[in-house]
Amino acid sequence: MKAKQIQSYDIPLHDIKPIVDVQEYSLYYFLGTVFLALVAFGLVSYLIYIYIKKRNAFNIRKEHLKLINELDLSNTKQSAYALTTYGMTFKDDSDRHKEMFKNITERLEAYKYKKKVDSFDDETLGFIELYKEMIDV
Repeated sequence: MKAKQIQSYDIPLHDIKPIVDVQEYSLYYFLGTVFLALVAFGLVSYLIYIYIKKRNAFNIRKEHLKLINELDLSNTKQSAYALTTYGMTFKDDSDRHKEMFKNITERLEAYKYKKKVDSFDDETLGFIELYKEMIDV
């Protein structure tokens, strides 16, 4: 029997280069994109929360202005007390408001501490309307 000859295929190849490791960054790109999306979502959520909170916030000045405008001036005694109480909220807005509030409270004194009171006179009604118009919220 003839011995089989083992052929060697270890021929040096000069045109083919060895396998090179290629750095894969797609996972990092994906994680970075997800992180940026979460930060953007969190920021938008926070801004919406602040907007809703601010919109629904209780504003004592708006409430007092609403109560002053809804006063029944035919009920003189209660209106005088209410104008004094709710008007105090706006008296420190400016010197003009302070002076007007002082003038109104002096005029309302005649309608407060008596058992029976008359209706507001025209001059007092004029001052009340002027004070209502001066108020800014």
